[in-house]
Amino acid sequence: MTAALALFGYALAVAWCLPAALARLTARGVSVRLGLAAWLVAMASALVSAGLGLQFLFRTLRADWPSLTRLLCRSVAGSACTPVVYRSGLYELGVAAAAILVTLLAAVALWRYGWRIQRAQRSSREHAEAALITGRPLPGTGAVVLDDPRPAAYCVPGRPGRRAAIVLTSGALAVLDAGQLAAVLAHERAHLAGRHHAVVLLTRGLAAALPGVPLFTRGAAEVARLAEMSADDTAARAAGRGALVAALLAIATGAAVPALALPRAGLAAASYAVRARVERMLTPARPARHAAVGLALTAVLFALALIPAVLTALS
Repeated sequence: MTAALALFGYALAVAWCLPAALARLTARGVSVRLGLAAWLVAMASALVSAGLGLQFLFRTLRADWPSLTRLLCRSVAGSACTPVVYRSGLYELGVAAAAILVTLLAAVALWRYGWRIQRAQRSSREHAEAALITGRPLPGTGAVVLDDPRPAAYCVPGRPGRRAAIVLTSGALAVLDAGQLAAVLAHERAHLAGRHHAVVLLTRGLAAALPGVPLFTRGAAEVARLAEMSADDTAARAAGRGALVAALLAIATGAAVPALALPRAGLAAASYAVRARVERMLTPARPARHAAVGLALTAVLFALALIPAVLTALS
């Protein structure tokens, strides 16, 4: 019983207390891959710990139901909890009802998660098929172009019998030069290579299944943001920071941006997410800050992996 309570307490602390601190560490996208790993490992650590806690709790229920009911009663009522109370049929019925309610809530959360994942996958497949059917190939790139004046670029994952594809709109092609187009394509290829779509889909499913838990609701947004920054880093290495920044601003504003006029003037017209990504490209973190954040995130990762293992071993 002690192990179950310790694991539940740890899971609650990670789910409600860690997100604010972790968001500060990953806010600027310093050590972006470590930051992405930290959010994902935190989610896994909380879920695994809660699952192990439930396992220990059910084991206690099977082995010693009377001791559990007595412990619960005294933890709530203290000395007012007498044998007459915790041995009564009404009290035991209440404890059993609470256990059933917790089980039902877990089942509902699992159902919501599966439903959200299936719906998102179906929508993605339908959109991918429509894009591949209606779009025209862009020679030499493996991308397809949709006739739409609104500038946009995104990737659609593959599935059995269908290849993955990068989709550009005609509006995007109108505002991108050759170097900027290369940066956009490198960015989208990085998403596909890193399977970012699967990671984002899983975390958004968790946020939908557990809407009141900060680790999952805030974590889903942070994972999506860090995935974009990770793809930005790959694109910057492939095509250059200048081309990537100009491409981001061109797609965000709908106007061509010469690479030589990279300016902060265009930032005001960009969305907040694009502005943050552009500023990160223009003002990269100093090596000392990069090292400090990387060390802090590494420590967080070790703690998230180690603490549940220790609590389980002490059971």
